[in-house]
Amino acid sequence: MIDVKNLEHQFLNPQGGYQEALKGVSLQIKRGEFVAIIGHNGSGKSTLAKHLNALLLPDKGSVIVNGKDTKASDHLWEIRQEVGMVFQNPDNQLIATTVEEDVAFGPENLGIEPAKIRQLVDDALKSVGMSEFKQRAPHLLSGGQKQRVAIAGVVAMKPNVLVLDEPTAMLDPLGRKEVMETVIKLNREEGLTIVQITHFMEEAVLADRVIVMEEGSIVMDDSPREIFSQVQKLKALRLDVPPMMELRDHLAQAGLDLPRDILTVEEMVMALCR
Repeated sequence: MIDVKNLEHQFLNPQGGYQEALKGVSLQIKRGEFVAIIGHNGSGKSTLAKHLNALLLPDKGSVIVNGKDTKASDHLWEIRQEVGMVFQNPDNQLIATTVEEDVAFGPENLGIEPAKIRQLVDDALKSVGMSEFKQRAPHLLSGGQKQRVAIAGVVAMKPNVLVLDEPTAMLDPLGRKEVMETVIKLNREEGLTIVQITHFMEEAVLADRVIVMEEGSIVMDDSPREIFSQVQKLKALRLDVPPMMELRDHLAQAGLDLPRDILTVEEMVMALCR
């Protein structure tokens, strides 16, 4: 679905020089995959995310979305319909006076006929569990509900890929849970390809694949179990690890023989009982 080859990107820094944000990044994302991208601040996660729907263009290398090169200006709008983006602050993405009007904004700007828009809005709100709030004013919703409406606004435009740039960063635990349940449902039931940037390791655990970035490069790329079993390497990269992985590491150092890929409380209980 997405093919990134030797991607490089530079920013102009306050001193007037150039700073490398991405250094020869290459990766492929398959259709229907759920990929989490983690790394500390400044590692290049958000810069990479903005390349996936041509908000940023490569200085060197290429980003190919479903066969379309992001550097080809005649493909720009097609790419942005293929790849929808959701950002940290839902208030920055909500612009209408009611939920259903907000979700309809994208399809209306695509020139879709009104009867079809009605169906797209209803389907999108249903997919994120917000149908009962369609007449509600967005500013009266909780943070998690607002973010789900923001996701619905993107889903209504029928993208093939949903890129979420730290969508739960400003939410409380309940809001984070609501958003992650929505993301998982869209991936597993709707078949939407998901790329999620996150600081929360418990969210990354839910993905099919985890990519770890450091100083503009990909340093790890594997399944969550394989990535998070490397506790000391992740700590060297200044990253947190899921609690059960950290507990397993402490117990192993104390002499207990435990599987190296324990992720959940249930798996830890089973291992300790054995």
